[in-house]
This record gives sequence, structure tokens and C-alpha cells, in this order.
Amino acid sequence: MTAIASPHNPRLKSLRRLHTKRERARSGLFVAEGEDLVAAAASAGRPAVAGYRVSGSGAGGERFLDVDAEALASASTLGSGTRVIGVYEQRWGAPAGPLCVYLHGVGDPGNVGTILRAAEAFGASSVALGPGCADPHSPKAVRASMGAVFGVQLARAGSFEQLPGTRIALVPGTAERLRPPAEVAAEGLTLLVGGERHGLPGELIEACEVAASIPIAGDSLNAAMAATVALYEMTRQEGTVPAS
Repeated sequence: MTAIASPHNPRLKSLRRLHTKRERARSGLFVAEGEDLVAAAASAGRPAVAGYRVSGSGAGGERFLDVDAEALASASTLGSGTRVIGVYEQRWGAPAGPLCVYLHGVGDPGNVGTILRAAEAFGASSVALGPGCADPHSPKAVRASMGAVFGVQLARAGSFEQLPGTRIALVPGTAERLRPPAEVAAEGLTLLVGGERHGLPGELIEACEVAASIPIAGDSLNAAMAATVALYEMTRQEGTVPAS
């Protein structure tokens, strides 16, 4: 098949539209740019709905269409362009234990993606997104996740009651130091993380079984750093979280 040469090709136009939140919400699709992310999708058993690669690069596999380098660069969000772009279906589940991370008002897509990466690294079973969170399938979030967007179960949480197990609110400045709780519900636990500017709403904090902070010398950590440290603390002792 002849390589796609024009940036005005209908397939590339459709690809560019997926850079917008509106089109991702409408189609249920998203893009991953670069060989590492496409390889991560394949490792996670996530087949590409469509794929495009620079002619002659061999990236992505046989089903990926060849595209001239300049034409593919026109559909990329990366300043230097890319050798391969895959299109994938979004997958959403329910908030699930034994270790769920709930994000509320984390509006920076880089932080959301980094939290997905940390969640995968520490074996979290799901990441649930509440109001005000950035789209985890945006190009910046997907890049920051380093492929974890394909390996971690994503969920939308519309109510507090959906969050499984013992709920632990991460609240800077509280007297109680973050540590694994003495008792964990059979469903496991949910770690609640708020955005940098406003944190968690008071009503959410009050509804949690535990409110605790990470002791630090400075004023604060950003949401991604705080979530990473908290996940480490929750999982560093064997048996803290029930096995999945």
C-alpha cells in the first residue's frame, strides 16, 4: 500500500481530532505516540484500533500504515515529531480494591499520568477519578504515565460510597502521620488525593475513616509526589493491603 503523503489525508485529520478532549469523549478513543508507548500497549494486550508509522521504520507491527515523516509529524503533539502513533480504545471499570487511588481535583494531566505510573509501580488495583481531574487519556497524561495507562484499571467515581474499603484522606498539616492502618477492611483501602490548590473537600475528609499527612520539612508536595510517597508507605510492609 502506498504511504500516506499528505497531512490533509482524512485518516490524519481524524488522528489530530483525537488530541481534543471533546473528540476523545465522543469516540472513546485516544492516541499514544512513540515506540515505547506502543510497545507498552502491546505488552498489556491492548491492540491498536489504528496505527501509523514513518515509512520504512517498521515500528508498530504489520497493521500500522506507512506515512511520510512530515505528514506524520503534522498529526503529532511532540515538537520533534514521532516515528509511530497508535490509536486505542479507552477502558473504564469500577473503583476496586484491594488498593484504590482516588483523585479529586487533580487538574494537571502530567500529575495524573505520573500518578498512574506510581499506581502501577506499587501494585494499585485501580485509579478512580472524581470531579475536576484532568483527562488521563490526554496526550500529556499518556506520556507521563509511561505506558501505565494501559496497565492500571481506570475508573470514574461519582460518589464517595463507590470508593472501596477503608478510606484514607491525604491531608497536609494534619496531626496524624500517614502510616498503614492497624485494621483494613476486607475490600482493602482507598487513598484519597486532592489537587494542589484546594486539596480535598472538607466533607470528603470528614467521611473518611482516616485523615493523615506526610511529614515533610517544606510547605507541600505536588499531587503526584504526594501520591507516590503515600503509595510507597501503604505497600512497603508485606500484608498491609490484602492480596488481589
